[in-house]
Amino acid sequence: MVTPEIPRLRSRTLFAAILFFGLLAMTARIATDPDLWWHLRTGKWIVETGHVPHTDPFSFTRGGSLWTTHEWLSEVIFYSLWRLAGPTALIVFSSIVTTVGFLLLYFRCPGKPHWAAAATVLGAVASAPCWGTRPQMFTFVLASLFLWLLERSEDRPRLLLCIPPLFLLWLNLHAGFALGPALLFLYAAGIVLEAAAGTTPCTHARPIITRVSLAALVCLALVPLNPSGARLYRYPLDTVRASELRSLIVEWLSPDFHQAMYLPFLLVFLLLLSALAWSRFSIRGRVLLPLTFMFLAALDAVRHIPIFILLAMPVIARAMSESFYAVHPSASRPSVQRFRPLLGGATLVLLAAFSCLRWTDLAHSQNAREADRFPSAAVIFLRANNLPGRLFAYYDWGGYAIWNLYPRYYVFADGRADLYGEDLMKQAVETALRLHRGWQAVLDNWKVETILIPPGSALAQALLLDPQWTVSYRDPQALIFVRTAKPSPD
Repeated sequence: MVTPEIPRLRSRTLFAAILFFGLLAMTARIATDPDLWWHLRTGKWIVETGHVPHTDPFSFTRGGSLWTTHEWLSEVIFYSLWRLAGPTALIVFSSIVTTVGFLLLYFRCPGKPHWAAAATVLGAVASAPCWGTRPQMFTFVLASLFLWLLERSEDRPRLLLCIPPLFLLWLNLHAGFALGPALLFLYAAGIVLEAAAGTTPCTHARPIITRVSLAALVCLALVPLNPSGARLYRYPLDTVRASELRSLIVEWLSPDFHQAMYLPFLLVFLLLLSALAWSRFSIRGRVLLPLTFMFLAALDAVRHIPIFILLAMPVIARAMSESFYAVHPSASRPSVQRFRPLLGGATLVLLAAFSCLRWTDLAHSQNAREADRFPSAAVIFLRANNLPGRLFAYYDWGGYAIWNLYPRYYVFADGRADLYGEDLMKQAVETALRLHRGWQAVLDNWKVETILIPPGSALAQALLLDPQWTVSYRDPQALIFVRTAKPSPD
């Protein structure tokens, strides 16, 4: 006789397959992140030279200064994919990696498959502002895998043995690796609270706390196994505390709920509050502590929203499922027979086709979208003409200039805010581009020779009136200025 578990398993697998292809289409993004370009150039530099740079090779303001290349493995992967199949490979790869992270979330969501799928889709929409072809997606999928392993290890402790090798990979992909030990310690601390409150027997809690804490300590011991060595212990903390990131970079700002793209995150927050207040189950300390930590982190900086989603959606999925059947106790629960496998198979095929069409459309529109966002024609002009090499580029174009113009040109600054520091970032963004007091001194002191900026910027309007500068190139998207007189001595 077929047990009830078999139809349930088939139903969940079918939902997972449909969800997989639907998310592939949802998470696909054009490869135009401003930081992508210097990641590609760094990956190319590593592949061509055979070693990871420890000092900056790309700028004239920080050239030769210490640079912690914490994303070196991501950059090698990105460049290798680009070399293999151009931006199409990056679009497909980033979509698959992000989708795997959400699929692991789906399998962690309790309750019926349709509730788990609904919670996963809502989580995907809420975290959409953070998607893209960027190393941060590795932190998302590995954090999702860590949480899956943690929860399954309660019944299968040997799964914790997978965490140290995964962490070793993570710490060479992205500085978000610091979340790994943090989540482990918070999970263990939550079980300590459960034992103290009497909700989990000490005899049951003690071995779990020991195993998880030991896994976290092993992860911390592995941190120096990267090209930057023990410096990576401090790097995540220094980055979080860096004021230049919090004042100048959008993803390090708090979510602005006046913007429509953050309203799904607000909805998740409200649903979570409802789940905690009115659900019939009590949330365990091992869930509550990491969830609280990541909620505060998500309110502090947009970039932490996806990790918060990984912790919040299982709680919401369970609450939605139990609340529905508490209100409608006689409601029939879906089974695989009623789901109509034929309809499910057709949906699966359609979503797979749609994902492929989505990838194809993004790949075909890559060049046009790139030209809309970045000064591709101006870059071609710079490559074709022997202009002076100390280049001040609009901040969001700095990485694009590194990818296309290095080593003929060296940039003033780009997206590597951790390298440049607060003072130089303010000079690049506030003083020069926004024309704050002292903007001329910034250009003169650093002996800037060539400037690439949008025509509508305040700096462009000022330089058009400055006899020390002449327009060498002009189009609707960009102006190139070249210095016609040497800067006055200090």
